[in-house]
Amino acid sequence: MAQTIEYTLLRADATREDIRRLCREADEFGFATVCVSPCFVSLAARELAGSPVRVCTVVGFPLGTNTITAKVAEARQAALDGTDEIDIVLNIGALKEGDTAYLMSEADKVIEGARDVRRDILVKLIAETGYLAESEKLVACWVATGAGADYIKNATGFGPSGASVEEIRFLRRAVGPHFGVKAAGGIRDLATALALLEAGADRLGTSAGAAIMREWADR
Repeated sequence: MAQTIEYTLLRADATREDIRRLCREADEFGFATVCVSPCFVSLAARELAGSPVRVCTVVGFPLGTNTITAKVAEARQAALDGTDEIDIVLNIGALKEGDTAYLMSEADKVIEGARDVRRDILVKLIAETGYLAESEKLVACWVATGAGADYIKNATGFGPSGASVEEIRFLRRAVGPHFGVKAAGGIRDLATALALLEAGADRLGTSAGAAIMREWADR
C-alpha cells in the first residue's frame, strides 16, 4: 500500500518545516514519493538523501496555461534541483480544441527538457479530466502514450473534480494494462484508496497518506 502513495503537499501556505515533516513521514511509512511545489524540490531532495522515497514535483501547475517555453524551463530546473519525477499539467484549452499538434509539441519539448538533464526522470501528464468530454480524455491519453510519458493522471486536485472509480477505469482502459495511471483529488481514506487501486490506479496522489496508512495498520 505505501508504495502506491505519493505523499502530497502543494498548498500555497506550505512552509519549509511543513516540507521537512512531509519528508520525515514519507520516509517513516515508505511512500513512493513526496510531491512538492518546485520551490521545495532541492529541500526535499536533501531531506530524503539516502532514502528510497523519491521526489516528485509539478510543472505548469495548476492551470496548465503556461507557455511551452516556461514549462520547459520549469521542468529543466526541477531536474537540476534533484526531482526524480515530474507531473506536467497539459494545456486544457488545447485539449478542448483538439489541437493535437500543439499538445504533442508541448509534451515532447517539456519531457525532452527534463530528460536532457536527467535521462531516467519519470513523467506523468495531468489531463484535469473534470473539464473534458470522453473524446477529449482519449486525446490526452494518446498524447501521454505517444510522447514518451510514463503515466496519465486525472487531476491536479485543484480542478472541478477529483478521482472516481469510473474515471480511473476509463483511463486504464484507454491507456491499456502496461501504462501508468495516477489517481489524484479527494483521496482521504483507505476505502477510497483501495477502490481506486482496484479500478486500475498504480499511484495515488494524496495529502492524507499518513492517515490512510494508519487505517491500513488498524485493519
